[in-house]
Amino acid sequence: MELEGRIARKLNVQTGTSARGAWAKQEFILEYQEGNFPSQVCMNVWGDDKVKELDKYQVGDRVRISFNLSSREYNGRWYTDVRAWRIEPANAAQPEYNYSQSAGSYSTPTGAPMPSADDMSSPVEDDLPF
Repeated sequence: MELEGRIARKLNVQTGTSARGAWAKQEFILEYQEGNFPSQVCMNVWGDDKVKELDKYQVGDRVRISFNLSSREYNGRWYTDVRAWRIEPANAAQPEYNYSQSAGSYSTPTGAPMPSADDMSSPVEDDLPF
């Protein structure tokens, strides 16, 4: 699953030792837009490498989070875990285009016009057998 939003808060790193060895965990709050209202979800990262990855981002940064949901029962109560396994800057590969009504065209954030269908070069030859 994926969710895009803003890091609203980072909680302290938690560490400990289990039968399997040392562990590290950090929780953070992601604020995202759901309809007309902002919502928040508490997510976590596990392991030193993921805690270091989260450390690259500051409160207020817009990020895209890939995560897994899991729930478990303990003593008649259910607990849900939202574990992030990838964190990346939001819109890293998606350029934004602005529409100018006076010019009647779209442009990139740098102001360069987007190519039209007439500006495309000759089609690339397809060597597929079907």
